Amino acid sequence: MIDQPLVVVDPLPRTLDSICDPQTRQRLERLGRLVVSEEHPLEDAEIDRLIPEASLLIGQTAMPRARIERAVKLKAIFNVETNFLPNVEYQACQERGIWVLSPTAAFATAVAESALAMAIDLARGISAADRAFRAGRERYGLAGNEGFFQFSGATVGIIGFGELGRALRALLVPFRNPVLVHDPWLPDELVRAHNCRPAPLDEVLSGSRLVFVLASVTAANQGFLGRRELALLQDGAALLLLSRAAVVDFPELVGELRSGRIRAAIDVFPEEPVPRDAPIRFGGENVLYSAHRTGGMREALELIGRMTVADAELVLRGLPPQLCRRADPALASQLRSKPVAKT
Repeated sequence: MIDQPLVVVDPLPRTLDSICDPQTRQRLERLGRLVVSEEHPLEDAEIDRLIPEASLLIGQTAMPRARIERAVKLKAIFNVETNFLPNVEYQACQERGIWVLSPTAAFATAVAESALAMAIDLARGISAADRAFRAGRERYGLAGNEGFFQFSGATVGIIGFGELGRALRALLVPFRNPVLVHDPWLPDELVRAHNCRPAPLDEVLSGSRLVFVLASVTAANQGFLGRRELALLQDGAALLLLSRAAVVDFPELVGELRSGRIRAAIDVFPEEPVPRDAPIRFGGENVLYSAHRTGGMREALELIGRMTVADAELVLRGLPPQLCRRADPALASQLRSKPVAKT
């Protein structure tokens, strides 16, 4: 009898029920002998006992070099939290031919869809008009649109053009928006291939009526949107923060919003849940609040499972993965992702 590969599943804060539909769960169980820990993360002693025999590791388990060197059968690590965390020695994995993978694109469509809806809302004042009507303060016709603008054809800026940025770009096509992109990690040729114009950060901020902030947090860009950068935004411009809060100097953003000069839609915050007394809760009519919910859709979560299992099947057959993002040691070492709340 052929010995089945050992698959260690240590997925918290995800659970298999949250990321696997019944068919995907069946496919997962056919991969081999599963050891699953969902009540609590696997203890170090248990990981150390299992890792020499494991073929696949699914989860956020710490993998320092010493542990990787004992993982003689390990073919791939799948981070189903969709972040590349700093608890893996990526260079050691590359040296030993171990794939480090994450289904990061799973949330792209869901977040892009919300981003588009929020942008149209900010441009056209839809929810603001609804609140005014409920309060008996509605204004009709042209007067009711004072300070707002037509979304179609408005110049859009995108900061960070990874999977999410490209998913958003696809949704913008029918609206014929000129799109400026700033992403220093990408070549201009790739940006142009998506019918966007590469541009310096200052031009994206000053030249766009709507700016989508979709950048990951790195060692170099924490808080890079500060007082000087936010001041470049046009009066009445809309800023949409949908990636990581740490790329923005939040006190400066709150100051700009309190002034009423710009609008914003915010889905991510420096501390979550947001404290009741947090300054960002000042409740201005120019802010559209979202409790880190744009990606938390059942469809997106189950896509995590399908992408993971599909690539795991390929890896166990000795084939390269096709759906999940592969960690590059040079880039992963720059990232400053943090675990997300259980969704």
